[in-house]
Amino acid sequence: MNHGYFDLPTPIGLAHRGGWLTDEAGRIRTELENTALAFQNAIDLGYRYLETDVHATRDGVLLAFHDATLDRTTDRSGAIADLPYDEVARARVGGSEPVPVLEDLLGSWPEARFNIDIKSDAAVEPLVRVLRRTSAWERVCVGSFDQLRLDRARRAFDRPVATSCGPVDVARLRFASFTPLLGWLARRGVGAVQIPLRARGFPLVSRDLIATAHRLGMQVHVWTINDPTLMARLLDLGVDGIVTDNITTLRELLIERGNWQNSGHSDK
Repeated sequence: MNHGYFDLPTPIGLAHRGGWLTDEAGRIRTELENTALAFQNAIDLGYRYLETDVHATRDGVLLAFHDATLDRTTDRSGAIADLPYDEVARARVGGSEPVPVLEDLLGSWPEARFNIDIKSDAAVEPLVRVLRRTSAWERVCVGSFDQLRLDRARRAFDRPVATSCGPVDVARLRFASFTPLLGWLARRGVGAVQIPLRARGFPLVSRDLIATAHRLGMQVHVWTINDPTLMARLLDLGVDGIVTDNITTLRELLIERGNWQNSGHSDK
């Protein structure tokens, strides 16, 4: 797909919710997901692709946050959709970090690309408004586990926006070689197949699927891969991107293979 989001050479690394941080004692900190601190750490390592999720508050502020409620990762509770932003703003992820506003993240790192998972129907229109205000159309790839929600977002965008396959899209892609659907996804502006290794025990990643996606001009990104052996196996298979929490290990592997600079990052 000819879109600014995909203009860096592959393979790429995508920092899942910003990725894990390591403290001064070398201990991995997993509790600061989707915080500005985590995203800054990934940027400092040289990552240009950041993966995040979005929910909207009751008054329509779009947040980079995975869960529908504050309970699991913050020191407060309640459903984000039921709370005004001024209440959510007092919550602290991991007890120390504020819940970031997506628009602030886009402004903080203007060179970064954001992979955005729409987690609720209420987040669709706020996302459209954020992209209009920031003109970040070329810097985002939008996806969702809800096919109807993703299709609604595609209709709402008034500029070309890269999107990834929804669940129905993936099923279509797997059978594209056998039906007239070949090319249908690409014509809809779908630029990436972003999938786990398996869904309900059924394997999704294969050489055939990768080859079909590439014929359609789409990239294949696999999530969420934290094991270095599996990372290497997927790279050998020909995937275009790996979504990971283990951003230090993936970076080291891409440097070892000579792909880190090729992905538009600095080897520092």
